[in-house]
Amino acid sequence: MSSDASSLIWTRPPPGTRRPKFSRDQIAATALAIADTEGFAAVSMRRIAAELGAGTMTLYYYVRTKDELVALMDDAIMSEVLIPDDEFPSHWYDALSAVAQRTWDVLVRHPWVMQSLANASSGPNAMRHFEQSLAALAGTELAVADKFALLAAVDDYVHGNAFRSAEFQAASASDIDDAAVDAAVRFAETQYATGRFPHTQALFGGRDPREVFAQLIGDTTARDRFRHGLSMLLDGAARRLDLDLPAP
Repeated sequence: MSSDASSLIWTRPPPGTRRPKFSRDQIAATALAIADTEGFAAVSMRRIAAELGAGTMTLYYYVRTKDELVALMDDAIMSEVLIPDDEFPSHWYDALSAVAQRTWDVLVRHPWVMQSLANASSGPNAMRHFEQSLAALAGTELAVADKFALLAAVDDYVHGNAFRSAEFQAASASDIDDAAVDAAVRFAETQYATGRFPHTQALFGGRDPREVFAQLIGDTTARDRFRHGLSMLLDGAARRLDLDLPAP
């Protein structure tokens, strides 16, 4: 493969015709719409071309490979994560909270992204997102290693929580097999009898796990629970790293 063919799409300017019929942004947006409605597996150059009313080979004038298409899709997703400059909070706690919340919102809105775009080449918007994350801590006196550790901890929490929320949403959307749940409860009861699970037994107390979890969650939404966990993480980080908290 020639060096030109293997170069990142970001190093190659868009087609230079005076009035290009399509744009990379348009192609990426179409690909995202297909993935959102039909799943990532449905995304192909042929499928995108059909949506745009173009010939498949025409799109290869703009995007040469599937890897380049994935890179464009990832960059389009990252554009949704970015916070407008005039809305970026000045306090580190508020700024990290805003970055984390916006990232979580995007991941939950496009849950397929977490697996299907995991190996995409980072583009300009991913770099801007990382720059905003660093900017959130720019006003602190943290050492570089501590800044990176805090950002990594927040990022891990955001992605882990979003992934779990996506799993829960998918499970909620599917039909519940009551017989399977009943069998699982009976199995759990036999395990409680061994005495090896006292804390689990105390939590459920012989009740249906679905009822227990419903009571524990209450009326809170997934977004509420995410924000609560994030505040716990950041409050702990503030104490651990001697960072000031925002004024109440």
